[in-house]
Amino acid sequence: MFFPEGQVRVFLYGAPVDMRKSFTGLYALTKRELEQDPLSGHLFVFINRRGDYLKALYWDRTGFCLWAKRLERGRFVSNWARAYTRELDWTGLKLLLEGIEPGRKKVRFSRQKATMEQSLRV
Repeated sequence: MFFPEGQVRVFLYGAPVDMRKSFTGLYALTKRELEQDPLSGHLFVFINRRGDYLKALYWDRTGFCLWAKRLERGRFVSNWARAYTRELDWTGLKLLLEGIEPGRKKVRFSRQKATMEQSLRV
């Protein structure tokens, strides 16, 4: 792991970001849009328009670190209309890095349909 779990706050920027931005551009977004101090040691996460590329910026007492991750399949954000700027907990960050949206779920089967099939078998 690259930082202690309990001490880091994670802020997700809820709008698409041009991934050509590097340290200076993401620093400015953190100051202006997130209204946070980039030198605080918190982790600031930015996602591109397609939702498959993520950059994380943080200060580690000696300089800025910028990490990037690109998903080969899937998206970090499936619908920008439902995305918003927010603070994530440690579990939310782990799910985000794996490309899993915690609020979204697919029902694989209908409970009503399953009980009807069981009643027909009896």
